[in-house]
Amino acid sequence: MADYVPAVRRIETNRPDAYAFELTGRITAADIENLYGLLEGAYELHDRIDLLIRIVDYDGAEWLDVSRKTRSEGRQHALEHVRRCAAVGEPNWTIYARALLVIATTVEIRHFASEEEEKAWSWLDALPVDEK
Repeated sequence: MADYVPAVRRIETNRPDAYAFELTGRITAADIENLYGLLEGAYELHDRIDLLIRIVDYDGAEWLDVSRKTRSEGRQHALEHVRRCAAVGEPNWTIYARALLVIATTVEIRHFASEEEEKAWSWLDALPVDEK
């Protein structure tokens, strides 16, 4: 139990309206529900947010095990609240996100390779807070 690393981990940022999360390994339906809950909390605090998603050692996600209603509401709320989303790491899911979100909207999504994470933070005009 001491070695357990949650699949979804919040990364503190230097801006109150910039949110970042690290997704590691296999992402279960419960992890996705947790991420949606964290985003809902952010939406309550800020009308518009910037978002960074860091993907590490990806081993699949159980999207189909998340209820259709939750996925639909998550999509709608992202359209209403996310200004910019930087995806860092592999796989590059931004193509699917654009199709899902029908990006003729206000959401800007960009993919950055893992070694380009600094560029992703710069694009969002945010920084991670040291976690020492």
